[in-house]
Amino acid sequence: MPSAFAIFIREGEIVDPEAMAAYKAGNAGVPVPGLNPRVVYGALETVEGEPADGMVILEFPSMQEARDWYYGEYNERAKLRQKAAPYRGFLVEGL
Repeated sequence: MPSAFAIFIREGEIVDPEAMAAYKAGNAGVPVPGLNPRVVYGALETVEGEPADGMVILEFPSMQEARDWYYGEYNERAKLRQKAAPYRGFLVEGL
């Protein structure tokens, strides 16, 4: 079964530090079965297109599990992240 990835790209400065702090606090200690963080704001080198301010890549066992996570309880926490800074987000099926 192919894996899937949730990719979040921050495309600007944090404009609401309180919302970002609440977002991070809400994620702390929340286990997600099958979720495997692959990139969490690591060193970033732009080789094409506009540079990003940061990136997170999370791996899931399947596209359905990625959807279940994003559209489930996480979706409310995501609103804090979206309030805190401009992001683009993707769910993409792996090989």
